[in-house]
Amino acid sequence: MKNRVKEHREGQGWSQGELARRLGVSRQTINAVETDKYDPSLPLALRMAKLFAVSVPEIFIDDWEPEAE
Repeated sequence: MKNRVKEHREGQGWSQGELARRLGVSRQTINAVETDKYDPSLPLALRMAKLFAVSVPEIFIDDWEPEAE
């Protein structure tokens, strides 16, 4: 799942460590999310959206499409 976490974080002028502190997670978690190595849990995605004052779909881009029958 692609995301815009880095874009939003940098827009606030925050380091990965600062964002991690504000969300109560490790800097490694933020790095893994930003590099598409880890999809955050729903509670973490919701906290990110609330912190950035945007909706979850504005941060996380799900390009999944159902298979045609």
